[in-house]
Amino acid sequence: MEELSATLDYLLSIPSEKCKARGFTVIVDGRKSQWNIVKTVVLMLQNVIPAEVSLVCVVKPDEFWDKKVTHFCFWKEKDRLGFEVILVSANKLTRYIEPCQLTDDFGGSLDYDHSDWLNKRLVFEKFTKESTSLLDELSIINESDKSSTVDKDKSADCALLPSFDPETVLQTGHELLSELQQRRFNGSEGGGGGQGGEEELLAQPQVMKLLDSLREQYTRYQELCRQRNKRTQLDEIHAKVMQVVTWLQGPGSELLKTQQEIGDSMRAAQALQQKHEEIESQHSEWFAVYVELNQQIAALLSAGEEEEVVELKALQQQLSDVCYRQAAQLEGRQNVLQAAQGFHSNTQELSQQLDGLLGMLCADVAPADGASIQQNLKLLEEKLQTVEAGLTSLRQKGALLMEQMCSQPSWSLEETESPAGEQQDNVQHIQAVMEEMQLRKQRCEDMVDVRRLKMLQMVQLFKCEEDALQAVEWLGELLDALLKTHVRLGEDTQETRTMLDKHRKFVDVAQSTYDYGRQLLQATVVLCQSLRCTTRSSGDTLPRLNRVWKQFTVSTEERQQRLELTLTFHTAAEKVLQLECVDAESLDEVDSSGKTLLDRLTMPVIFPDGEPKQ
Repeated sequence: MEELSATLDYLLSIPSEKCKARGFTVIVDGRKSQWNIVKTVVLMLQNVIPAEVSLVCVVKPDEFWDKKVTHFCFWKEKDRLGFEVILVSANKLTRYIEPCQLTDDFGGSLDYDHSDWLNKRLVFEKFTKESTSLLDELSIINESDKSSTVDKDKSADCALLPSFDPETVLQTGHELLSELQQRRFNGSEGGGGGQGGEEELLAQPQVMKLLDSLREQYTRYQELCRQRNKRTQLDEIHAKVMQVVTWLQGPGSELLKTQQEIGDSMRAAQALQQKHEEIESQHSEWFAVYVELNQQIAALLSAGEEEEVVELKALQQQLSDVCYRQAAQLEGRQNVLQAAQGFHSNTQELSQQLDGLLGMLCADVAPADGASIQQNLKLLEEKLQTVEAGLTSLRQKGALLMEQMCSQPSWSLEETESPAGEQQDNVQHIQAVMEEMQLRKQRCEDMVDVRRLKMLQMVQLFKCEEDALQAVEWLGELLDALLKTHVRLGEDTQETRTMLDKHRKFVDVAQSTYDYGRQLLQATVVLCQSLRCTTRSSGDTLPRLNRVWKQFTVSTEERQQRLELTLTFHTAAEKVLQLECVDAESLDEVDSSGKTLLDRLTMPVIFPDGEPKQ
């Protein structure tokens, strides 16, 4: 009963007031219904719409109603019901209702499909309901935007989503309007009202009005959504920018501030480099966010309004300043670590070079000859030059490292002071290392000077020994020449005197050779005492030199006497030959000097060692 009453109320709401004023003729189809149902419908009409109903036609089935006796006489209840109820067969309905108002099953010509009408009616009512509700919601949302712009702390998502999808509702409305217009066009061509008639004519302007209002509100709503989306996007960008800035100025800066050491060795510097690479990796993630944000801001700047452009540029500038400053800090720290690794590497290499040089200096030198000493001395000089070059390079790298530390960007725009605290400790460490290397190099240089002097003395010692042996050989050669080639005597006084002069010069040369050999041997003794070593010169060369010199002295004295005796003989003989009258005394003198010379020539030369030389 409640459902039937609601249905009647709904049906009554469909026609216009003009139609209602004319009164309704209700057809109750009793051909397929039981009598109690028909009676219930009639009584319901009395209870719901008695004033609007003027006539109720109950269509009876011919066979059924002829055999049944009704217990309710409708014609007697007209005054009580308020409308007339008649029983009529289907083929006689045209007596009470125009055929054009009756469908084919009631013997009329009305082109009417109830299912089609019901579907269209449901679509119309659904559209009307949804569009009306959507208009109210959009109006509320659009009006609330004016107050929300004042209250900026209000949530941007408040009441932004209507209950229905505006696009779907608009599409439904357009399809409904197109259908109504098409049905109206078809009805006007057919000359009849079709199955909607006046109802459809009234529905079209209503749909059009709803569509116009809905489009207007939806356009405002789209603009509102666009503005709010842009505002939301700006807020998200601002939040991300502040997130990046906060991390870089907070944890990121703290990470870098705690990494100010340069290490005291190559291994420590490599560990610091690895730690710095981890910090760089963490920064890289935030720099990637910065690049993405910068692209988003650039895209918004190209299509943003003036107020938004100012805000975006301020955010972009803030973000760029912080990121570039942090990147500069990372780069500065990387430069310091690279310089520190170069410094420690050079320090380690120089220390090894100094250790090698010191080991060479501490080792005993026992070369076999002067060439070996020269080679060792050359190697020593090369190592010293390598150390000098390494120390020069260390000073340069130390200066570069201190320059890198002092030129690191400041942590804030107001900070302009030079590195203090730990940086000052680093500077002192660098200076201490360079001073230590300088002292080690100076000690090695002092030891090199001593070793160089010792090696030069050894070179001089070997040279003196070689030259002394050479002097012995020269004296031996002079002795051989004296014994083998200096045997002729002069044939006259002049020739004898000439030979005597050459002999004296020959003796002078030998004397200088002997003196040179003696000096060399004396120098070897002094050098051996200085070097605290023994030499073969004291046991072999000096006796040989003395023996050869004594032999040479004996031979030269004999040669000197023979030449002098020859000169005396030639002088006496030439004097006699020049006299016109020769006396016996002069002849005796010639004879005596001649015999003396012959006797001298027959005497062998006896060397100090007893060996005779003819």
